Amino acid sequence: MPVKAIVFDAYGTLYDVQTVSAVTDKAFPGFGDYITQVWRMKQLEYTWLRTMMGDYQDFWACTRDALFYTLKTIGLSADQKHFDEIAEAYNNLRPYPDAEDALSALDGYRLAILSNGSPAMLDALTRNSGLDKYLEAWISVDPMKAFKPDLRAYEPVQKQMGFARDEVLFVSSNGFDVSGARRFGFRVARIERVTPKDLNAEIRNASIISPATMFKATRMQVEEIGYGPDYVVSSLKELPGVLESMAAAA
Repeated sequence: MPVKAIVFDAYGTLYDVQTVSAVTDKAFPGFGDYITQVWRMKQLEYTWLRTMMGDYQDFWACTRDALFYTLKTIGLSADQKHFDEIAEAYNNLRPYPDAEDALSALDGYRLAILSNGSPAMLDALTRNSGLDKYLEAWISVDPMKAFKPDLRAYEPVQKQMGFARDEVLFVSSNGFDVSGARRFGFRVARIERVTPKDLNAEIRNASIISPATMFKATRMQVEEIGYGPDYVVSSLKELPGVLESMAAAA
C-alpha cells in the first residue's frame, strides 16, 4: 500500500522543546537547564499518569502542573503573571532548523501533526511558527481523552484523514511515540537526533552528568520493548529518500 499521508509528532520532532531554555534561563538564572529538562520529563510523565489513572486533563494542564512541580523541587515560585509567561513558552517553541525545508520538500503528500497538545496549544504553535501553511491539519489526542502512546491516541488520524493505517508514515523522534505508533499499525520513521554512539561518548566523558544529558538518555533513544521504527534518519530532510525507498520496495 503506498503512503498517502505523512503525520508528524510535534514536540521534539518538528519543534525543539529545548528552546524553552531562553525563557527559563531568563526567569531563573542558573537554573534554566534544570528547569527545561525536568519540566519536559514531568510533562510527559503526567500524561502517562493521567491516562493510566483515567483522570484525563489536557496537555496545557499537564504542562502547567509539570512546571509547578519543577519549580517546587528547587524551592522556587513565581507569581501568577510570571508563571503564565513561562508556561507560554510551550506555545512559542521554535521549529528545528530542518523542519520547514522538509515540509516544503514533501509537497504532494497530505501532511499533518498528531500531538498530545491541546487544540488551542497546537493552533498557537503552528501559527506562531509559520508551519501551518504546510499542514493540512494539526490533530490533537484530546477527543480520545488519552495521551500517546495509548493506542486510542492514534485513532484520530484515521478518523480525520480517512486513511488506512498502512497508508500513513508516522514521524517522531520520541521513543515512546515510535513504539506506540508502530504498535498501532502505522509505518514509522524515527528522527535520531542523538545517536547511541554520541550519547555513550557524552556520558563517558562527563565528570558530572548534566540534566540535558539525562534527558537525552531517557527521552531521545529507542525504547527496548519491541515495536521499533521501520526507518531511522538523522534529519527531517532525509524523509524524501525514505519515501523513495518505500515506493521502490512496493
